[in-house]
Amino acid sequence: MPVTFGELSTLTTPLSAARFWALLCGCITFSLAASTHEIDAGTLHLNTFRLFCMTTWCSFFILTFFIVAINFIQFHSLLPLSWKNLTATVAALGMLMTMAATFAFPWIFTENNPTPRHLTATVASFLTSLGYMAELHLIRRQDAQQQRGYMASVPGLLKVLQVFGSCVALVLLMAQSGMELWRVSVSAVIYSLCLAASLGTVLVMVGDCAGRCPVPFDRVLAGFSTLGVLLYMVVTVICITALFGQQSDSAVMALMCEAVVASVTLLAFTVDMAYSVKMLCDRH
Repeated sequence: MPVTFGELSTLTTPLSAARFWALLCGCITFSLAASTHEIDAGTLHLNTFRLFCMTTWCSFFILTFFIVAINFIQFHSLLPLSWKNLTATVAALGMLMTMAATFAFPWIFTENNPTPRHLTATVASFLTSLGYMAELHLIRRQDAQQQRGYMASVPGLLKVLQVFGSCVALVLLMAQSGMELWRVSVSAVIYSLCLAASLGTVLVMVGDCAGRCPVPFDRVLAGFSTLGVLLYMVVTVICITALFGQQSDSAVMALMCEAVVASVTLLAFTVDMAYSVKMLCDRH
């Protein structure tokens, strides 16, 4: 298929408008956040949140810029991947991650005096997440002829939610200082295993490699979701149990956030397991 270049009509669609909105707001967000004062090196959790926010905003700005550029030159037809799954994944994960950064960034200046740049960056981050939300909505509204892709379906979005939950849980875990070594070790291993399983599934779908799997891929998905349910049940109980022994306000807040994220991710794995089992029963 020949590559066409310079079709301005691709830049005037509602989908492109949503991406340009996310690009503009994302650029404003990390520019304002980068110009704020540095955090005191003694506050580990604040530096962890700042690094998470800056990494999120910059990463998804770069990804969205490349998506807009590739879509403009119509180069995606030559890429060895599923373009529909890639764009849906970036939109869904960008919406969740920038929304998490919107809540994490104000935490940075809770122990300092907020400035207008802090507040403006927070608002811009929220507007960025709305841009990704609009993009995901437009992708999901596409008709059957445009082939939305697996990642725009409910099971695909559940995989994205699992990746998001594991990433945020790891960030919250790193922000906690003075915690029991066994709890940190067990939680980190569980989050890492679940992140690897969910991220691997997303990459297989984006790379359009499901048909090359030597094992029936629907059984692999069912196994991953079942394992995720069991592991997240363990880590959720650990988080809730650890809350009763904490006295520091910052530690309690981080643990509460981790418990909420773990519970939501557990729910995502549970619903995903139900979808996987239903798909297996329908095929057999």
